[in-house]
Amino acid sequence: MNIERNRCIAKLDSVRENGFPKVITGIRRCGKSYLLDPLYKNHLIESGVKENHILSIRLDDIKNAGLRDPIELTNKVLAFARGKGMCYVFLDEIQEVYALVNPSLTGGKRVLAKKGDKETIDFVDVILGLSRESNIDLYVTGSNAEMLSEDIETKFRDKATIIPLSPLSFEEYHRFKGGQADAELYEYMQYGGMPLAILKEGDDKRQYLKDLFELTYFKDIIEHNHLKRGETLDELCNILSEGSGQLLNATKIASTYGSVKRERVDEQTVSNYLDYFKNAFIIREARRFDLKGRKEIGALRKYYFCDTGLRNARLNFAFPDEGQMLENIVYNELLYHGFTVNVGTFDSFERNKDGKNVRKTNEIDFFAEKGLRSYYLQVCLDFSSEKAREREIRPYHLLRDQAQKIIVLNQPIQETRDANGYTIIGAADFLLRFLDA
Repeated sequence: MNIERNRCIAKLDSVRENGFPKVITGIRRCGKSYLLDPLYKNHLIESGVKENHILSIRLDDIKNAGLRDPIELTNKVLAFARGKGMCYVFLDEIQEVYALVNPSLTGGKRVLAKKGDKETIDFVDVILGLSRESNIDLYVTGSNAEMLSEDIETKFRDKATIIPLSPLSFEEYHRFKGGQADAELYEYMQYGGMPLAILKEGDDKRQYLKDLFELTYFKDIIEHNHLKRGETLDELCNILSEGSGQLLNATKIASTYGSVKRERVDEQTVSNYLDYFKNAFIIREARRFDLKGRKEIGALRKYYFCDTGLRNARLNFAFPDEGQMLENIVYNELLYHGFTVNVGTFDSFERNKDGKNVRKTNEIDFFAEKGLRSYYLQVCLDFSSEKAREREIRPYHLLRDQAQKIIVLNQPIQETRDANGYTIIGAADFLLRFLDA
């Protein structure tokens, strides 16, 4: 059975032949190469594109080692497209292209560029040069330290269409598995949607996810940011894993690190490391939004992992907190469906036991917007007791705007309404149907 990524294919189709190179980014091993070839390649052929108008080059393949020369690669693509109509070119693992000193400065000789050289030709020049050809529609993937998010935005600002790709959504996971959604959701919470992970079983699956951090992600971050040691990076990642979905900032994380390791790490270092994790697509940041003032506020953030399996791997699968995992999944799925997502917060004034008005800060898990749709969402494991229900719906009673108010439960129930008109819905139904309704 093949893994389908129909939404991603539709997104690529929406920018097809738009005059810009399409640069597909995302965490390593999330399926960028597979998305282009075979998935998008087959889609183009099925839509009527001739196969001899599609060129797919995997630059990490030893057979294509000669094409890692930026000039040779450019010549190869131009020769392929010469005299044809529109051609679709896929360059996979573009970071394998090495940099050369501009041959016009070396008497025509091709000399490998060294760090600090100014007049160079590299993969960015290849992409921008080929994309200017009127009959070439260019699609590029990249991994590794050379293709982290911060670099991509800088190098291709206003010159490329950046398409972020994540691990499999629950919708894609469920379509691949083809079983009972509620049972699959629990497995998805534990092991996430990394494409190669879902093809493995048991201990092999767990070891694969652990190795991704040690052998791939940390290696990339250390290399890219010229870190001498990885111990602090490792411990901060554990802190983020345990605190997923909690309000954090550099000060709180530094304090937690000090209490765990009995040594200090300064706030700037923590802030830098958070950026490293974000730029490597490992974590995402949800900011607080004042629901009454209609603006982002404060330095506190919530951090969610791009994949719950990766989060759990950092904790050796020893802390299966379903509440944190479900909240993480809902956040990721809202982004997957194109919503802008913030943590909702607002202040209210209430009388205390002494009859005095006191300020109270209220929080809602998510405030999500997309076009004319706006939702308040509370993600909840237990809604059976009166105390639990009051805790979850209390903030909704204090908000009187028109946003739809939703309680997402980790229970196999279909969508319904309570006496207040609030939507009550099971997590699987919410993830697979509601967001597309």
